[in-house]
Amino acid sequence: MTSTKNRVSRTGPARRPRRRALTWVLGAAALVVVLAGLYAIFSSSSTPKTGGAGTAYTVGQPGPGQAAPAFTLTAGNGSQVSLADYKGKSVLLYFQEGLTCQPCWDQLTSLEQAAPQVKAAGIDAVVSITSDPAALIGQKTRDMGLSTPVLSDPGLAVSEQYGANQYGMMGTSRDGHTFILIGPDGVIRWRADYGGAPNYTMFVPVPTLLADLQAGTRK
Repeated sequence: MTSTKNRVSRTGPARRPRRRALTWVLGAAALVVVLAGLYAIFSSSSTPKTGGAGTAYTVGQPGPGQAAPAFTLTAGNGSQVSLADYKGKSVLLYFQEGLTCQPCWDQLTSLEQAAPQVKAAGIDAVVSITSDPAALIGQKTRDMGLSTPVLSDPGLAVSEQYGANQYGMMGTSRDGHTFILIGPDGVIRWRADYGGAPNYTMFVPVPTLLADLQAGTRK
């Protein structure tokens, strides 16, 4: 009996430090996992930038170097427009707030008026996307005499793929003021989200826009 008691008294205290060590190791491992997750979240979040003309914008995700998500949407004239239609060309996607944002439509007018400068900057086509119904978009483009394709994304499916509804005055219910340049190979070359806080910019002069684009694509 004495031998058994001695054996128990020696074994019990020896196990407790092992348990504490195991608990510490597991806790440290859990902390590493949490920190790694936080790092992944913050490292992939939007990055504030200052453009070549001194303008402030954010670079959301997907960003430069990433493949542009494919899409097919209905244009204001009723036709179906796909990103694949622009394969081999540089296309500037312009996500905008829509019918309630007159400066957004003035932006399209200014881009059309500056077509030679836009072309000289290496942009083959401009395509706009908003969440309004195609019929109303068509009426608006006709009223303003615009020829730029404006596509309807009523469920925000494409806008969410591009994260373009994260930078506006209307929360996530509408797009903000986002430009994304996609190269001939379908890879994003440049991105600028102008519509976010604190300025909520809904119009960018074309010379400023092109200066920011050129500065961004030189990096």
